[in-house]
Amino acid sequence: MKMLINVPETVVADALRGMAAAHPELTVDVENRVIVRRDAPVPGKVGLVSGGGSGHEPLHGGFVGHGMLDAACPGEVFTSPVPDQMVRAAAAVDSGAGVLFIVKNYTGDVLNFEMAAELAEDEGIQVASVLVNDDVAVTDSLYTAGRRGTGATLFVEKIAGAAAEEGAPLERVEALARRVNDASRSFGVALSACTTPAKGGPTFDLPPGELELGIGIHGEPGRERRAMMTSGEIADFAVDAVLEDLDPREPVLLLVNGMGATPLLELYGFHAEVHRVLRERRVDVARTLVGNYVTSLDMAGCSVTLCRADEELLRLWDAPVATPGLRWGR
Repeated sequence: MKMLINVPETVVADALRGMAAAHPELTVDVENRVIVRRDAPVPGKVGLVSGGGSGHEPLHGGFVGHGMLDAACPGEVFTSPVPDQMVRAAAAVDSGAGVLFIVKNYTGDVLNFEMAAELAEDEGIQVASVLVNDDVAVTDSLYTAGRRGTGATLFVEKIAGAAAEEGAPLERVEALARRVNDASRSFGVALSACTTPAKGGPTFDLPPGELELGIGIHGEPGRERRAMMTSGEIADFAVDAVLEDLDPREPVLLLVNGMGATPLLELYGFHAEVHRVLRERRVDVARTLVGNYVTSLDMAGCSVTLCRADEELLRLWDAPVATPGLRWGR
């Protein structure tokens, strides 16, 4: 497979150097693998820290900035960052108001963030943690005990980030993050496998003419494989899987997310079908986001995330945000 890299061993460091050059509003520590908003720590503000394996960009480093994360810790491709990175990030953004760790439910991330919280508290930093586990496809996977953390991570980071920007205390920011996670569900579909730089070939076997329903963001198996379906058929399956587990009592936030290699032409067409299904199911859509936000390298495919959103969550969603990967209102 042809890839736009130098050598696999430096792909993350090279990307971080490029990010630093492109975004002077961020402080990018290439050696220690920590990305911090340049004005951190913001006095009186709760610091938000997240992270995970590289390969899911713009998650998480692309969401560092005003209104979202204060810092992110990128690991190697599909590999959790280490506790030292997380402690360094927490120390860099702690203003005395405490730090919230936002953790996707993958075993390595969970264990390392737990250890980092203990180490940070030993250094006098107050830490709370929220686990994102929104994927309805499977209960357990190759990387996870329980449900995987996927697209709802964006909703949690944006809404909790807006509350922190307003000066909400740690307990309030943590409660909002948990509320968003509890109100969110996701389902993903793969049309092709992804390729890691180290392997240089597909990470799993998906024969031509087939797709995987319920895929994870590392290529973990889903519910089943089927012959290729139309965009409308995939939308019916994905939305119904989400709605089986989510009672949309309020209007919803909708994320139609690309897995990395699906062009916007296809994603917008798929969004039209998702919108059709939601209309048929009498679900009101309050806000929509379409694009590549929680990716899996060069995987072709998509995911659908819904979040029940009352007036408070909508207000926080609409609040100004300025990050490399998400920007409005400023």
